[in-house]
Amino acid sequence: MSWMFLRDLLTGVNKYSTGIGRIWLAVVFVFRLLVYMVAAEHVWKDEQKEFECNVKQPGCENVCFDHFFPISQVRLWALQLIMVSMPSLLVVLHVAYHEGREKRHRKSQYVSPGMMDGDLWYTYLISLIVKTGFEIGFLVLFYKLYDGFGVPYLMKCDLKPCPNTVDCFISKPTEKTIFILFLVIISCLCIVLNFIELSFLNTICNPVW
Repeated sequence: MSWMFLRDLLTGVNKYSTGIGRIWLAVVFVFRLLVYMVAAEHVWKDEQKEFECNVKQPGCENVCFDHFFPISQVRLWALQLIMVSMPSLLVVLHVAYHEGREKRHRKSQYVSPGMMDGDLWYTYLISLIVKTGFEIGFLVLFYKLYDGFGVPYLMKCDLKPCPNTVDCFISKPTEKTIFILFLVIISCLCIVLNFIELSFLNTICNPVW
């Protein structure tokens, strides 16, 4: 998937978002997408090659690496970014569908930026609920997979074919921990923004029947 496509998607949905939604989009674009593209990929570059254990038993390092990192942390971050952005595609498709239908019937029912009437309100609400669920789900998954949000410099591994308990060392653990904590903080900020926007939609932007 092209990151430019994701950027264009977020830009396209921006004009149909509420003010809070535009803040969420700015946070995702600046603090997640750009940070991932510019910095995170380089921090985790060649992470398996830089994973070292104090034994040269063939296969030991590969088995230990797979055990401690069943999914690459940076790839999981990228997957989270994609999944929390995709619900916005619902809004874009909804608007495109109605615009196409209006053209066929030669009618114009333009929806002003930030205004949501009728079924567009429900589509937007569903997209908010789905992406909030993805945010929370990925945080829980990340915590479960890696036993927390930190990256230790040393891990002990006793899996076969390792001859005994060996020490395995992860490259740049402090730098990776900082990036992960940054990810968690931004994810929590996005969740808070989503809940604020949900409250806003329920109290202010009631659908027009």
